[in-house]
Amino acid sequence: MNSLPDWKRNLGILWLGLFFNFMAYTLSVPFFPLFLQQDLGVRSGVEAWAGVSISISFLISGICAPFWGSLGDKYGSKLMLVRSGIGLGVAHLANYFVHDPYTFILVRIFQGLMAGFGPTSMALVGTNTPEKHVGYALGVMSTSTAAGGIIGPLVGGVLSHWVGLRGCFIASGIITICSAMIVLGVKEAEKRRSANRPSVWQDLKRAALDSSLLRVYGLILLVSTSVMILDPLLTIYVVQIGGSAKNAAISSGIVFSAVGVATVIMGPRWGRIGGRLGYGRTLFIGLIGGGIGNLLQAVIHNLVGFGVLRFGYGLFFAAVYPALNALIIQYADKDFRGRAVSLSQSASQFGIVIGPLLGGFLGGWIGIPYVFLLTGMALLGAAWAGRAIGTGKRSDLEAGQTAELRSSPP
Repeated sequence: MNSLPDWKRNLGILWLGLFFNFMAYTLSVPFFPLFLQQDLGVRSGVEAWAGVSISISFLISGICAPFWGSLGDKYGSKLMLVRSGIGLGVAHLANYFVHDPYTFILVRIFQGLMAGFGPTSMALVGTNTPEKHVGYALGVMSTSTAAGGIIGPLVGGVLSHWVGLRGCFIASGIITICSAMIVLGVKEAEKRRSANRPSVWQDLKRAALDSSLLRVYGLILLVSTSVMILDPLLTIYVVQIGGSAKNAAISSGIVFSAVGVATVIMGPRWGRIGGRLGYGRTLFIGLIGGGIGNLLQAVIHNLVGFGVLRFGYGLFFAAVYPALNALIIQYADKDFRGRAVSLSQSASQFGIVIGPLLGGFLGGWIGIPYVFLLTGMALLGAAWAGRAIGTGKRSDLEAGQTAELRSSPP
């Protein structure tokens, strides 16, 4: 019996590692507002504190992403995966010992320094997968974070009732360290590594010369901002629209999971649709659906309807990140892809920094429904701004994947 090709074996291992890593993250992070209120004594401005605690980690991560990407190109992505998994596990465990919001922020800064597991996993898939399979592989990888985003909040909501929110941090740390052990099984393709590596500044200048890459980076920044603007608010909003304050962790866990369920269902399908229609068109469809979904969420004020809309939003938005990642692989030269993906993650991380900060302050100022309206308009604006992306020349990546789709049984 023939063994699996290395890229398929890697895909399975990385999917599992990223699933556990993201499950551990979402097991505790969605409940930061509750932790700040119940354990750290924050009584006012909890939206702003939650926004800062989420954003600060991603700010540090965004600054460090090109540095880790360069080291990954030099020493191998596998080593960077193990480094990040162990470091993030230690950071989760450290949260157990936090007793004031300022120390909590310091731990979040350390977590940002150790971040990079997801971006490195995506970069390893992009650089170790045959071109005609890249779109499919990235679509499959998107389901790992989605599946983790389903299980994590649900487990965290239930576990918090048994062992408290601090116990969730212990669970997150152990699971994250396990994810680092899982990826030890990855077989990274050997490649010649030059002793003289380009600096991060040189990478930025090289990316700036490619207008297509710059447009994709700009969209990633805008999309990440508009998505993450809701992160510090959803748990609070669930209580506002009728959820029990006592069971807020479980109710918000279900709401958080709705988008993940939708992404697991549609993620791989959007990867294949992107190969057939073109990743630019797929991106446009996903942004339009996501924008309309957010606008509708602003006018629904019951918990069941809100959860259903979150699921519908997720069905369309599942197209966005696989399409953006595929476009990065499509436009970047082969020897630049690892660093191009790292730069795209920097754009994403800065959006993730801006989003929770804006959400935290706007939610307390203009009200959460208006934040949904702003998010929906931002996604529709991104769809309009990016409507021409990917409609130019047909790449080997798209052509190869289309040929694969046509030769595959329905």
